[in-house]
Amino acid sequence: MAEDECDISEAGYRHLSLLFRVTIRISTTMYDLTVIIPTYNEEANIRDIVSEVDNVFRDNALNGEILVVDDNSPDATIAIVNEMKKAKPNLNILVRTDDRGLSQSVAEGFAHASSEIFVVIDADFSHPPSLIPAMYSEIRSGNEVVIGSRYMVGGEIKKWPIKRRIISIGATFLGRLLFPDITDPVSGFFAVRKEVVTNAPLKPRGYKILLEVLGKGTWEKDREIPFEFVDRDVGSSKLKLKTIVEYAEQVMDITLYSFSHHQSAAWREWKKVFKFGIVGIIGILINMGVLYCLTNYVGLFYLVSSLFAIELSVLNNFLWNDLWTFRSYQQHRLSSRWHRLIAFHGVSVGGLVINMGILYLLTSFFGIYYLVSNLLGILVAFAWNFWVNRRVTWKTEK
Repeated sequence: MAEDECDISEAGYRHLSLLFRVTIRISTTMYDLTVIIPTYNEEANIRDIVSEVDNVFRDNALNGEILVVDDNSPDATIAIVNEMKKAKPNLNILVRTDDRGLSQSVAEGFAHASSEIFVVIDADFSHPPSLIPAMYSEIRSGNEVVIGSRYMVGGEIKKWPIKRRIISIGATFLGRLLFPDITDPVSGFFAVRKEVVTNAPLKPRGYKILLEVLGKGTWEKDREIPFEFVDRDVGSSKLKLKTIVEYAEQVMDITLYSFSHHQSAAWREWKKVFKFGIVGIIGILINMGVLYCLTNYVGLFYLVSSLFAIELSVLNNFLWNDLWTFRSYQQHRLSSRWHRLIAFHGVSVGGLVINMGILYLLTSFFGIYYLVSNLLGILVAFAWNFWVNRRVTWKTEK
């Protein structure tokens, strides 16, 4: 009898153990989305931002988790969150004591979030919680990354001093060299699917975690939503010179990563740059060959021959870039081929002026050897031609 009772107890134990494991598994995947809030010394804002996010959840019937990731703040931030947890079962806090930093905190949040969709938002109301449902909806509709943009039509920045605006514009420009179709690749307000970052070798640093996600995550489709960025009313900005240095290192790291990981989004852009360069080299060869043949064999004056040579090389470059370099955008182009051809000619003239201007300026005023000046002019003109053609001639609708 005792033996039977023992068997029943063991069976019951196994049943309870299984039930416990299932309960735990369900509880870790029960949320529609997780809003990650990185914090450090945010006692003045944390209560309000958590309450506002929770109100957004209730007003939009979202079963959401709020995950505060704190860098071991010495103020009352942690205590306030722990107090609020008593009334909010969907509120969790993760306290970090090593390798502090906003990007590191967000990456840690990715690893501990209890849902398949993450939304990252600042604690200081720089980002409007009211847009969380729209971001969630865009992710559910098939986008893998959704970005709150300050720079697209409808976006705006308020209450920023001129120095910080200049730094932000510079950082955004560098980011758009890698992701030119995204207007705000360094935004701190974004949503992402879990699978985008699950196996990504992120190296979080500084404040631009989105750039790291875009550069090393696995994604194809993105969407941007305009928002009005309002600088913090309470607390102080944590932007330092070290942050700028870390950002430059981050851009270089993502670039090098893309060269060896061709599935990355950054490589898709670098591939266009390389194709554009190959087409440009072929255009130079055509230019030289036509110039030589028309001058030596047809007998035309060399300047007349040069006009034909330039035009043929421009036509060659346009057709190859239209059919090869930017072929993937064919279904989303906003202009006809004739309009693109005219735009390409205009950009090419601008590149020629830049090349000649740099050659003259560096050689005549700074005494630099003319071949070196010409090489620098070619490099700057190439950057001009690619960037402007990328943004104007082959402009696409996302």
